[in-house]
Amino acid sequence: MTESGSPFSAAEQGLGYFFQPRFALLKILELPESTAVFLEKEDDVEFISKNGIRSLGSLKHKAGGDKLTNLSIDFWKSVRIWLAYYRKTGGIASNGRFLLFTTADLGKSTFLFLFTKDARGDEDRVEQTQEVLNTSKSELIGKVREALKPLSEVELSDFYSRITVIDATPRITDLPALIDLHLRTIRREFRAAVFERLEGWWMDLAIKMMAGERDEPVFGYEVSDKLSAIAEEYRDGNLPINFRGRLPDGQIDVANDPRLFVKQLRILDLSAARIRNAIIDYYRAFEQRSSWARESLLISGEIEEYEDRLVDEWGRYREIVFERLTGIREEEACVAVGKALYNWAEMETLALRIRERVTEPYVVRGAFHILANASPRPRVYWHPCFLERLQQLLGIAA
Repeated sequence: MTESGSPFSAAEQGLGYFFQPRFALLKILELPESTAVFLEKEDDVEFISKNGIRSLGSLKHKAGGDKLTNLSIDFWKSVRIWLAYYRKTGGIASNGRFLLFTTADLGKSTFLFLFTKDARGDEDRVEQTQEVLNTSKSELIGKVREALKPLSEVELSDFYSRITVIDATPRITDLPALIDLHLRTIRREFRAAVFERLEGWWMDLAIKMMAGERDEPVFGYEVSDKLSAIAEEYRDGNLPINFRGRLPDGQIDVANDPRLFVKQLRILDLSAARIRNAIIDYYRAFEQRSSWARESLLISGEIEEYEDRLVDEWGRYREIVFERLTGIREEEACVAVGKALYNWAEMETLALRIRERVTEPYVVRGAFHILANASPRPRVYWHPCFLERLQQLLGIAA
């Protein structure tokens, strides 16, 4: 295992990979909503303004104390990338702007100060850059020198004027606090959870862009819309929904799952597909409750009160459907009314919400399965004789 501070540690390189999407998220929140962003297209990150200007950004997450000097490969590698784009897109007619974001500080006496935002003097920039190009023995800088030769003096000056170096860029651990500034409309106690969900969604988009699964850029308004949707789930009368589309780990074994709520469904002779859906609803509801508890979103006793409501409604409908069995105990009839009761719970109870604006179906359906799985005695059941059979099997009081 690599020790901290080892010369072979890849920690900074690893941080750089995570820095890229997190930094892009911060910038897209800062820029106008009409701005679009690409990752790993022409450069590490690429911002496209409403009027078509493309800002190619090279991102460098360096070790603490690093300095950017005349010979720093971070700058010269970026110049090669930018020059290729500049020439490809028409030189002076190019729509490109070029940015180097680095967490390092500029070293003393480096000519790179001429490329900072507030620097002035195109002639000095050209002259001093050319001096470094002509005197350096670096193989990389030599390649840059050769690549620049075809440019005229006017093109050379124009190309350099498009470059901006932004040193002392906030490090990856500093970015959440800066992103938090864009979450001021969200209650303080929920901002960490909202940030976590927003970044999770953003990371998924970033992976799709870098893997080539998404060809289109992400627009600022998409991020604003997603942030608004997440924040809405933390408002009064609502709760966040995190497990829509999630599946349990491992294979779903409909035939052999030993849990009580699954056994109840098998007794009703339901299709494997319906039982599988029930297992998924149980998983999502259970994990969702755990998530709400971790984020301290639930009022004390709220889950218990909600379950009592469901049990009460179940008990009322149970009495209605079980009336059909008056004087009849045949298994076929018991299964029929059990299915009717389960169908009601699955399809007709979605208005029984834990909070007014929590409309996700798995919250209700999964809650019934959690109640049907209660031990030692389920709080809801479907087959009229299930408790009697359970008593016989486990020796518990019906």
